[in-house]
Amino acid sequence: MARVSVERDRDDPRGCTVVVDGVPSSYVHLDDPTRLEFEYVRWIGDLLDVLAPDDEPLHCVHVGGAGCTLPRYVAARRPGSRQVVLENDPEVVEAARDAFGYNRRSGFRLRLADGLAGLGDLADGAWRVVVRDAFAGEVTPAHLTTATFVHEVARVLAPDGVYVANVADRPGLGLTRSEVATALTVFRHVLLVGETQHLRGRRYGNVVLAASRSPLPVADLTRRVVSGPVPARVVPPKQAVAMAAGAAVLR
Repeated sequence: MARVSVERDRDDPRGCTVVVDGVPSSYVHLDDPTRLEFEYVRWIGDLLDVLAPDDEPLHCVHVGGAGCTLPRYVAARRPGSRQVVLENDPEVVEAARDAFGYNRRSGFRLRLADGLAGLGDLADGAWRVVVRDAFAGEVTPAHLTTATFVHEVARVLAPDGVYVANVADRPGLGLTRSEVATALTVFRHVLLVGETQHLRGRRYGNVVLAASRSPLPVADLTRRVVSGPVPARVVPPKQAVAMAAGAAVLR
């Protein structure tokens, strides 16, 4: 089981960082569920914002819980959204419930379940979004990166559904390239979002991958991303496919 702590923000006592095994995993503001402090979480929020008209429910599965920042965001911005959070560590689940009081009225169900096994319990084609943001330390568990996992994600997604993955990668983006290649075994359209210098292969960082059978809102997402405080860009599907050329599919 993980070592979990909740640390208060020194500059804002209503803000909290959830730390799992020494790694900051999510930021939660107790008074403002729409505040997304981590940049990659902001990019995912931007994507969720442009997938459907404002206030329209967006049924989401979240693989990886931590502080449940994105489920809170969706519940606040899109009332009536059906959401389930799959978290495999009981210490993380207990910390989230104790620190933030999550329950059935929070706008999502928090389930103690492995991501892959938990998806197996969900109905075909019932979800608009699956977000994978699951880590053991600084690494995504290997079985949540494979073609088997991606095929299971595709099974539970609606025809226009979107798979979103947070990929933590080193300079050179070898893992990102393989994750794109793996997503392409199921999904026709894949894009990436990341900091400009990281996408050039010059530093460690997070890349957001989005994949779908249907066209993705590249233009709308690009307008949101480029206006953020951190220099970032969207890699559109044709460029993402080119990046993945020759990369191994993860099995």
